[in-house]
Amino acid sequence: MMGEERVVIVVREFDPSKDRVGVEDVERRCEVGPSGKVSLFTDLLGDPICRVRHSPAFLMLVAEIGEEIVGMIRGCIKTVACGKKLSRNFRNSTNNNKDSDPLKPLPIYTKAAYILGLRVSPSHRRMGIGLKLVHQMEDWFRQNGAEYSYMATENDNDASVRLFTDKCGYSKFRTPSILVNPVFAHRVAVSHRVTVFRLSPHDAEHLYRRRFATTEFFPRDIDSVLSNKLSLGTFVAVPRGSLKSEEWPGSGKFLADPPESWAVLSVWNCKDVFRLEVRGASRVKRTFAKTTRLLDRALPFLRLPSVPELFRPFGLHFLYGLGGEGPRAAKMVRALCDHAHNLAKEGGCGVVATEVASREPLKLGIPHWKMLSCDEDLWCIKRLGEDYSDGAVGDWTKSPPGMSIFVDPREF
Repeated sequence: MMGEERVVIVVREFDPSKDRVGVEDVERRCEVGPSGKVSLFTDLLGDPICRVRHSPAFLMLVAEIGEEIVGMIRGCIKTVACGKKLSRNFRNSTNNNKDSDPLKPLPIYTKAAYILGLRVSPSHRRMGIGLKLVHQMEDWFRQNGAEYSYMATENDNDASVRLFTDKCGYSKFRTPSILVNPVFAHRVAVSHRVTVFRLSPHDAEHLYRRRFATTEFFPRDIDSVLSNKLSLGTFVAVPRGSLKSEEWPGSGKFLADPPESWAVLSVWNCKDVFRLEVRGASRVKRTFAKTTRLLDRALPFLRLPSVPELFRPFGLHFLYGLGGEGPRAAKMVRALCDHAHNLAKEGGCGVVATEVASREPLKLGIPHWKMLSCDEDLWCIKRLGEDYSDGAVGDWTKSPPGMSIFVDPREF
């Protein structure tokens, strides 16, 4: 009796000249939402590697059976902060007593790899294709010196969580919040008690490195992020009148004598990378949303909270690098978010989104709609080797979460 024919699964690097149609077909089949439920669909605008293209190193793999593409995975590698250590700052010392020298926190960097966009055709699941894609991507990570691999998924995506935690050796690591706010048909008013400054990429880099370089997942190549064409600017908010003049003094002078409260954030243009679309909404919900927009456009002075056009492809701006200090820092963040809303309106976006640590104190200042947001995004992590360690951090996978996290916009 002859045995069943063995299925040969080939995993290889994505070839844009011949694989684009097959990849897009798998993407469409994977994004068929459950009957009767609202689902979110992603249009990659004809560029399957758009979500990793701007990273320092990236790769996309496809799985095929015969000549049919049945799965794909994307990955990228970068160097990020995984902790901090204290070092004596001798340059700032004012006496010869080393015991009283100020201690300066310095970032501890590690080479981290990120997995995203794992897809397996619904008709070819339970064949080990996803596992094979992950393992081969991890091989590439190791060959390129990555020390950790991590991924993000919805907290209730049981299939994805089981694959990574049960079969691939990942552990649950962080649960940041994705906060999404609609872009209304009217401009929102930025508090007249706040002054907003726009920083040059050089000034922004200096500020981020001085104050936020030890934040978990802070990218060492922050200069590349800030100078990218998709980065629309970095903005600082301070209480009106807190600076001696209305001109930005430069990050050096600002940090040497900061106001009692301030905040900073940067804006990334996801609209030119991909578009989103909500499908499966009932006619009642669509009619309600359209009515709110019509009222908002007709009576903008009322500043009614309208539902944007989410039922056809729409773009978004992503807010990253949120930080601040002082008792009114959350209010400064609110002013920056209002400013970012108006930028998104001018750019024709449907929503503004950000992702912050679950315990982020500035979270209180970020406006968002609960129905559009995700309280717990799940990040899972895996250590790729055992022959390295920094005594100040040890195994990063076992470290407790901090108050803040830096979410790289190149991976959103």
